[in-house]
Amino acid sequence: MELTNDFEVAVPIERAWAVLTDVERIAPCLPGAELREVEGDEYRGVVKVKVGPITTSYQGAARFVEVDEVAHRVSLRAEGRESRGQGNASALITATMTPSDTGTRVSVVTDLSVSGKVAQFGRGVLADVSAKLLDQFVANLESTVLAGDAAPTRAAPSPGDDGEVRHVEPVRAAPIDLLGTGGSSLARRVLKPLAVAGVAALVLARLARRRRS
Repeated sequence: MELTNDFEVAVPIERAWAVLTDVERIAPCLPGAELREVEGDEYRGVVKVKVGPITTSYQGAARFVEVDEVAHRVSLRAEGRESRGQGNASALITATMTPSDTGTRVSVVTDLSVSGKVAQFGRGVLADVSAKLLDQFVANLESTVLAGDAAPTRAAPSPGDDGEVRHVEPVRAAPIDLLGTGGSSLARRVLKPLAVAGVAALVLARLARRRRS
């Protein structure tokens, strides 16, 4: 499925480019994400997701596949597998930056493929969740990385760069709360089946009592 989102940051495009291609700096701003190691242009870590009382982790990696500084366009391919082996996710994420009246406008197109428990929520719910998570990311970005004076940034590695594995001290992140983020539409999709299962369990229990009596 394809998801399209836009956001703006109140900094010139040159600074926005330098910051948004520095994965190590912006990783702590990504909800639920923990960056753990870097090898060349590959970034490895986990994303934690919570659905009701159940929390699971996706272990995966993201790699630059295009870095076009002239067009201010960058693409990453990310792949992850659920730690219990019950599902996986992959995405090609392309961000294009253009100057705006207030700073820089960033258009993000995500070609997403998911399987397992998360896939049951469908495109509508996932689009709503992704938009809200992006809002959280931008708020975190503006309150930390973009706040105050500009700090040095790492240049984005060119696709295919090699290097030694560097371990990164992860910034512990709270899991993405899908029920809390998705709102009532997601809650209905999860709670309705649970309610049906609860009613069915009560009916079966009453039938069992009748048979015993």
